[in-house]
Amino acid sequence: MKFSLEFKEAVLQLSEKEKDKLLIRLLKKDHNLVNRLFFELLDDKNVDDHRAIMEEHVLTRGKEITSYARSLQHLKVLTGFLSGDIAEHVRVTKDKFGEVSLNLLMLNTVLKSSDSLFQKTNRNHARKFCLYVITRTFRCLVLIKKMHEDLLLEFEAPLEELADLISEKPLLMQTAINHGLDLNWLNAENIPEDIAQIQKQIKAQGFLR
Repeated sequence: MKFSLEFKEAVLQLSEKEKDKLLIRLLKKDHNLVNRLFFELLDDKNVDDHRAIMEEHVLTRGKEITSYARSLQHLKVLTGFLSGDIAEHVRVTKDKFGEVSLNLLMLNTVLKSSDSLFQKTNRNHARKFCLYVITRTFRCLVLIKKMHEDLLLEFEAPLEELADLISEKPLLMQTAINHGLDLNWLNAENIPEDIAQIQKQIKAQGFLR
């Protein structure tokens, strides 16, 4: 929502007591803002601490959901919830590095134990899960390319692992090919400079959807 200059000036002219009342009322309605302010003002843990906690959560939860998912379609739903946990962490901490590292960890953890699900899930349901994985992978590559080059080495191992896991699963590999993902890009040094534009063009052609 955009506010006019006049409105902003009017709000700033309110008394401190009126501002305090409005702030508390707004906080009661905005859970994300409350978490964000708590992290910035009171939390004794920093971004790295919270990322470490999330890494343990992703590893544990990723193994759990893969073990009791009934199909790849079910796994896609459960993975979506875990992805939501990562997104909440990013919203609160503004952890851009963690947005990539945690998503790569999630994908690798889930894919490591999903062979039996690939064998017993019909191709249509498998296709939806595979598309989810490839779409997430593309997003990670786009985000990595925006980071400082000094950080690229940090993603080398998880990207290589993800490339191996995708190539080991024929349906997943075929989905990557069909939607324009070159596994050679799953190396921080090989990510195209225009990866964001490539992703945009592929979406414009009706893929990655």
